[in-house]
Amino acid sequence: ARPEVRAAKINHTAVRGAHRKHEPTFHDKYGTMVLLGGAAMFTAVWSYVFTSLNVEWGISPVGRVTPSEWRG
Repeated sequence: ARPEVRAAKINHTAVRGAHRKHEPTFHDKYGTMVLLGGAAMFTAVWSYVFTSLNVEWGISPVGRVTPSEWRG
């Protein structure tokens, strides 16, 4: 066979394999929805933590605690 014909067959085989339809996987079907759902849950949970739990952030005793006399 001539080199041009052999190259054309190889190229045709490669293209045929690339255009084969594949069944969508779980990630193809639901990946975006899972990502958006996770982002929504993340936002909801941290919004609750920051607004409802009354957590005192940055608890530093500097300026609030006065040392008592040493009893030795």
